Amino acid sequence: MPIPTPVWPRPVTPTLQFPPALLLRAQPVRAAVFDVDGCLTDGRIYIGESGETVKAFSTLDGHGIKLLARAGITPVVITGRDTPAVRRRCADLGIVHALYGIHDKLAAAEQVLQTLGLDWHALAVIGDDWPDLPLMVRCALACAPAQAHAEVQAAAHHVTAMPGGQGAAREFCDVLLMAAGRYGELLAGHLTTLDGAAR
Repeated sequence: MPIPTPVWPRPVTPTLQFPPALLLRAQPVRAAVFDVDGCLTDGRIYIGESGETVKAFSTLDGHGIKLLARAGITPVVITGRDTPAVRRRCADLGIVHALYGIHDKLAAAEQVLQTLGLDWHALAVIGDDWPDLPLMVRCALACAPAQAHAEVQAAAHHVTAMPGGQGAAREFCDVLLMAAGRYGELLAGHLTTLDGAAR
């Protein structure tokens, strides 16, 4: 019996699935706001003896953010804290629209929307605590990580399977990429092209 000739690269079919109603809600999205503590991190803050802050970020989340930008969806960071670690992470990921030390996230989001020429119907948000609620109740798609506060989960259209800092933001990105019709194309592109940018 002849041995079949292997196909290279072997095709990969997307396996992720999300409810059609969720993808429909996400279709108009052109920009995505990420909270940092509790969304891009696990929410814990490590403070060293000299007062320096250390945070852990997921490379899964980082790659998802880069894929969003490649798909034409602008990633935005709006965070209540301002640390060198967060600024470095945003710079590494090429996030141009990042606002740090923000107490009024609603005003900050409206400023970003005006800069981008968008309205709330084109915005998605992932947040985990009460300061994120003003954005979540106005945007087209609101997501919350698995460990988010109960009131935030109740306000979200989608609660991720994974907690913040451990893939929640990547799931948020995956939803947006699927809704934009770019997920399969980007996945297939990774079978032949290595992405050397920071993750």
